[in-house]
Formats: sequence, structure tokens, C-alpha cells
Amino acid sequence: MSVRRRMLILLAGCVFLLSGCLYPKELRKENLVAVQESILLVQNAIDQYHAKTGVFPIKNSEETTPIYEKYMIDFKKLKERGFISNTPANAFENGGTNIYVLVDPETKPTVKLMDLAAFQKTVELQRLVDEYRSKHGGELPKGAELAPHFYDVDYVKLNTKPMQVPSVYSRQLTLSFILHESGQVALDYTAEIIRLIERKSLQAKLDPKQDLRQLLVGESPYVPARSYPYYWDGKQPIPADK
Repeated sequence: MSVRRRMLILLAGCVFLLSGCLYPKELRKENLVAVQESILLVQNAIDQYHAKTGVFPIKNSEETTPIYEKYMIDFKKLKERGFISNTPANAFENGGTNIYVLVDPETKPTVKLMDLAAFQKTVELQRLVDEYRSKHGGELPKGAELAPHFYDVDYVKLNTKPMQVPSVYSRQLTLSFILHESGQVALDYTAEIIRLIERKSLQAKLDPKQDLRQLLVGESPYVPARSYPYYWDGKQPIPADK
């Protein structure tokens, strides 16, 4: 069993503990400074480790692993080499609700967080979709078409209440789910991307080839967990499968 698969099994075991989480406590105003300090601590350790070894202290992943889950930080490697003394209190490995990841390792290696509650809610819904598909001859619980190849989730077919996740990017929004025609469930970040574009008046500056998730990553300690790329079609962000 691969390291990544073991990690996913452990994460899946946390879903019932995390399903009642509200807006991440780390992003409440009084705790934001502590989050930033933890990230800076890990960033410094990562930089030193890379300077010393020429590689990054990350867990094994597969080629098909989504980009924002691909480079999960391995705190065991950092501690074994003495680059960090303790795993951050808010890290999954220490009982926290965040997974520490690395983004842009080839150009500008940067430490970010992935919200474990959002990750796990997606895993929970994926299980329900897979079970439905298995019992209905491959049919998916598709609702209305949202974009080419993407649909709402029909929760009536799943016999469950609609699922949402508190956004890590703002207190005002919750995230719903989208379903790709392949059967893969993902969180829908359309509303958050639109909010950011409008707040910064970026409409006229957007490159249609740019993955708009990069805007969220640049403005927040968090990466968009369990997501598809989004591109600007001239009017709004559109999810895409590549």
C-alpha cells in the first residue's frame, strides 16, 4: 500500500469528527497571526532542507494526483534532519485540521494549507456517488448541467440532504459540489473566484489560459482542496477537466 493511499485512509477516518466544523478557527481574526507564523516556520524549514539536500521533504504521490494535493509535506523527514523540532499544532499529523502542502516547487516553492474538513466532505460525497453508480448500472446522480462535462449533484437520487462546506476564503460563502461526467466529485469555487475578481477589478486583466485557482492561492494561506481548474470565458469562471 502506497504512502498516499495510507494517508487517504487515515484522512477518511476523520470525516465524522470534522463534518460539524464551521468556518476554520485558524482563519478567525484572532488566530490568523498564529497560522501565518506556523507557515513561516515550516517555510524556513523547507528552504533549509532543500538547500542542504537538493530535494523537498514531501510524501510520495502519483502522477495523477491533483496538483494541490501532490506535494504534501513530510514532517517526519524535517524532524529527522533537525530542521524542525515539533509538528505545527494545526497540522493533521498533530491532530489539527490542516494538511501542509507545497505549491510551485519548480519555480517558487511556497508552503500552503489544505483544509481537512473540505477534503473529507468531498471524500464522503464521493463515496455516496460511487455507491449510487454501482447500484444503478453506471448511472450518475446528475442534476442540471453547469458547464460542459459538469453537473449539479442530485441529492434526491442520493437520498441525502444537500452538502456544502464552509469556505476557507471568506466567512460569507459556503461551497457546493459539482460532478464531472467521469463520476469525480469536486468542490465548486466559482463564487469565491468571482468575489476575488470583482473585489480586485481583474475582469479586463485575465488571461483565458490562466487557471483561476491561482488567484485564490495567491490571496490566501489555503489551496482549493479537491477542485478542477477554472478558466475565464470572458464573462465568468468555467470549470474544466484539463
